[in-house]
Amino acid sequence: MTLSIHDITFDAGDAHALATFWANLLGWHVFYDDDPEVLVAPHFPADEMTTLLFIPVPEGKTAKNRVHLDLNSSDLTRDEEVERALALGATVVEDHRKDDGTGWVTLADPEGNELCIVRSPAERPPAGTKSWRLG
Repeated sequence: MTLSIHDITFDAGDAHALATFWANLLGWHVFYDDDPEVLVAPHFPADEMTTLLFIPVPEGKTAKNRVHLDLNSSDLTRDEEVERALALGATVVEDHRKDDGTGWVTLADPEGNELCIVRSPAERPPAGTKSWRLG
């Protein structure tokens, strides 16, 4: 039997607002109806792809995420994407960029969920010349 990831689910104080942040960050779309859950996907229907699902909960985030998303861009640099994320409402948690261009930036979305922005494929050495690490 093979499993696949259907949704990556976020608990949220304001599911619609948080979904909107992530949709803007990823260039995806927000989908919702009468249900309080909000879906973010590249297009709809989204049955055959991994989506982000935002579920309203009454309690706020209280600890560091044990899982987070690492993001990179196909057309912007890591640093350009970090600036774009900040303009959308993210905040810097830790900056791991190094003088040689390696590294990543850990950010928090508007409700404190961590994410990292790593170098774009164009910023990394050719395959086979470095380790698998994306940062």
